[in-house]
Amino acid sequence: MVRFGFIGTNWITDSFIDAAQQINEFKATAVYSRTEEKANQFADKRGIAATYTNLETFANSEEIDAVYIASPNAFHAEQAMLCMKSGKHVIVEKAMASNAAEVKEMIQTAKENNVLLMEAIKTTHMPNFEVIRANLDKIGTVRRYFASYCQYSSRYDAYKQGTVLNAFKPELSNGSLMDIGIYCIFPMISLFGKPTDLKANSYMLDSGVDGQGSILFDYADQGINGMVMYSKISNSYVASEIQGEKGSIIMDNISQPQHVEIKYNDGTTENLSQEQKANTMYYEAKHFIELIENNRTESDVNTYKNSLITAEVLEEARKQFGLVFPADQ
Repeated sequence: MVRFGFIGTNWITDSFIDAAQQINEFKATAVYSRTEEKANQFADKRGIAATYTNLETFANSEEIDAVYIASPNAFHAEQAMLCMKSGKHVIVEKAMASNAAEVKEMIQTAKENNVLLMEAIKTTHMPNFEVIRANLDKIGTVRRYFASYCQYSSRYDAYKQGTVLNAFKPELSNGSLMDIGIYCIFPMISLFGKPTDLKANSYMLDSGVDGQGSILFDYADQGINGMVMYSKISNSYVASEIQGEKGSIIMDNISQPQHVEIKYNDGTTENLSQEQKANTMYYEAKHFIELIENNRTESDVNTYKNSLITAEVLEEARKQFGLVFPADQ
């Protein structure tokens, strides 16, 4: 049994718990919130026994083996390192941290304390992503990666009325790139490694974060071009695609692909789609728990290397379109 504590009492934590409860070895035992009211409300709703409003006390709790962190990005590094120094395994929501320097420090802390640290990017654990990796050779030499994730945020309506919620606050290391653009970028890095060059642009909101953007990538050593587009201020309905010299792999949704197929140059189509759990966070939760049970201190899927490359790419893109977080100073 792996006993979990939770930092963050929002919908994503609810979704993670719903997914993880399908795993026999999972148990929710503690929750931290800055306010006692929120901690108690969440604990009552989820049947969690222990609540904390002091983070150090939470981190040192003997009721916790592992911690799921879903607080704003700006707090990830500090909270994760505090928990790891107390011997807790940590799974932290994307983006892992505000910048590459914080990610490096988090990885070093995990190694020094012999605990597991993993970034919670669910896409790469899903059966419909595994089948993409397994069948990539069928499309021949890969030439292009294209991913789109544009989802109009319900919080944008409030923003336009003058209320700036957390999703649009630079002091919390947020914005479109960090929130949903990463879903386009991490799978690309998981498949092809670190790009040799990138060119980024964005539409900046008055609050100081990006509302939408696009990035062109070059893999000069592999002959691959990449393009991603993402937005929190508009919707898109186009599929994502990996183009090869013999055909293309098409995914209906890059963040959680449900339908995957290959369209070959000869006009034939091969359906690669796999059955998946309705709550796709199940697969990252299961992987994380299995790593703990097997005394592993690094994921072989969401590796330290891939998380660090992603952080470096995000930071370089932000630099190019002028988004600086307080955590960067």
